[in-house]
Amino acid sequence: MIPLRSRRRAINAFNLTMAVLTTVFGVFWLVWILWTTLSHGIGALHLSLFTQDTPPPGGEGGGLRNAFVGSLILLALAVAIGTPIGVLAGTWLAEFAARRRLGSVIRFLNDILLSAPSIVIGLFTYAIVVDPGGHFSAFAGGVALALILIPVVVRTTDEMLRLVPGALREAAIALGTPYWKLVMRITWKAAASGILTGVLLGIARISGETAPLLFTALNNQFWSTDLARPIANLPVVIFQFAMSPYDNWQKMAWAGAFEAMAFILLLSVFSRLLLRRGIHRS
Repeated sequence: MIPLRSRRRAINAFNLTMAVLTTVFGVFWLVWILWTTLSHGIGALHLSLFTQDTPPPGGEGGGLRNAFVGSLILLALAVAIGTPIGVLAGTWLAEFAARRRLGSVIRFLNDILLSAPSIVIGLFTYAIVVDPGGHFSAFAGGVALALILIPVVVRTTDEMLRLVPGALREAAIALGTPYWKLVMRITWKAAASGILTGVLLGIARISGETAPLLFTALNNQFWSTDLARPIANLPVVIFQFAMSPYDNWQKMAWAGAFEAMAFILLLSVFSRLLLRRGIHRS
């Protein structure tokens, strides 16, 4: 019979080996995807990509300026709409409904929304914003992205606030601090880095969403910042250009895909570093 100590060492070595192999497996595909998008889009990575608008069908040259600006506008709308709602909802769950049955139900529903298909969110936004208004718009796209962002912010805010030590709350209450001021001045401040990390991770998730924008913001070949009209955005432009028969459009689609992937990767790494810094401080 194998001694218990030797068996534990063998299990530990097996688990460690499998963990290393799976990590290498995941990093390999990540590097391969990055290299593939860069190698295919390197021909379109030039300054005009950021200074010129999308070209007409079959046209040469051009860039993705209107798509970049449109995507930034949509992200700004989503953050402006979704962040306050998500932070306030997560605060209510952590501070006022921690032991209530209603809080458990809302957490369960929020977890369902976290995994809801984005195309369903797009159809829902189409039904409540686009169809009554009679046309596609940048505002509808921002609402759709905000609906995807909100569950992420709610979950992160709830988890980060529940990690704040109860001794801080007890000390503030013992000094006669009103509970609303306790939340704003103590618990929010203690969990600020974690909440900000959740917002950044939510932005990284919605940056590449295409399906909800097809039903809401649609696309615009020309420069436009009108929130009441269709607006160009990078995910839809990449989708349309990649499906086109024009070589110039296909190269620009690869370049746009690389830019989007690099943005999401950098944002995710930055949010992880920010969260780790906040954990070390606490």
